[in-house]
Amino acid sequence: MVWERTGIRTENGFTDRTERDIRYAGNMNWKKTALIAMSGGVDSSVAAYLMQQAGFVCRGVTMRLYRNADIGLNQFHTCCSQSDINDAAEVAFQLDIPFEVLDYTEDFKTQIMEKFIHTYEEGATPNPCIDCNRYMKFRHLLDYAAVNGIEYITTGHYARVEEQNGRFLLRKGLDASKDQSYVLYMLTQEQLQHIRLPLGDLTKDQVREIAEKNGFANAHKHDSQDICFVPDGDYASFMERYNGRKLVSGDFLNEEGKVIGQHRGAACYTLGQRKGLGLAMGEPVYVLSKDMVKNTVTVGKESSLFHSHLIADELNWIPFDTLPGSLRVSACTRYHAKERSAVASMTEDGRLLLDFEEPQRAMTPGQSVVLYDGDLVLGGGTIREVF
Repeated sequence: MVWERTGIRTENGFTDRTERDIRYAGNMNWKKTALIAMSGGVDSSVAAYLMQQAGFVCRGVTMRLYRNADIGLNQFHTCCSQSDINDAAEVAFQLDIPFEVLDYTEDFKTQIMEKFIHTYEEGATPNPCIDCNRYMKFRHLLDYAAVNGIEYITTGHYARVEEQNGRFLLRKGLDASKDQSYVLYMLTQEQLQHIRLPLGDLTKDQVREIAEKNGFANAHKHDSQDICFVPDGDYASFMERYNGRKLVSGDFLNEEGKVIGQHRGAACYTLGQRKGLGLAMGEPVYVLSKDMVKNTVTVGKESSLFHSHLIADELNWIPFDTLPGSLRVSACTRYHAKERSAVASMTEDGRLLLDFEEPQRAMTPGQSVVLYDGDLVLGGGTIREVF
């Protein structure tokens, strides 16, 4: 038998609510069990409700990934904030399921925040949400579930997992406007085997309706759009606060290599960027490339942003262990971007080569490319080169 306290576990013990409300949770091995990753949003709250309705013995957890002091802001209402933890606790209390806060702040600093900064400093554009899924959320939650004898973990992602001929597959969510399969392409067979995504067959409107009918306080809470640790969207200022030093200004160059202005620091810019350059050129110009050694940023006409090929590494495949020769696929090179037809093959050094039917705009090193066959996620990797 296991006794669980329902409420937020803090560094100093439990909240007042927890002290008032100690509940027997049972062994949790006699029945289907699920660990619910509760972000405080409506999606994960409804996921918890649906798993409970499906007969699972549920336990809710929220991962504390940072504190406001870590990001140099006093802002309260951000993704993964204390406000979100409180919202998750409210829903867990309402569903009468055990709830705990798991502190991974130190790991998040090294695995996500510092990698984010390092990637920008190397001249690429990071994708911290995918890194967080890969190195933090699913890895740590599955470890926690295994230690506590819990069979499945559940999140509020809009995607579907199914088993076919002994292999676990990942498919798009049925609501195309909310599909989140792009950020889950890195899931392994072992992870997919223990993941349940109950929102994959639902629309966002249906999810909000379920939350409203059950009286969840977050039924109409807005979805988070920004990177959680950069809630104001100012990546350069975040890097300066975190590192404790100012970025070094340098030269803007045109396509002929002529100096045409000064930039704030090459790490501040990403390929395809037009706004915020502070250049008066008489016509729109876009970031085409960066030289991090020389600290220069080259800008030019939009047509120069188009390329037909990319190389990617850090690959993960889902329906198969390795890419089975040359394969025609649909490829997505940015979250929520349109998929484009391409031919995928492997290079001699084990990297992915994609040849697109038509040139693509602003394919960016550091971002993820995800390959599809219809609604089936084939896999993907990190873009390293475009040409």
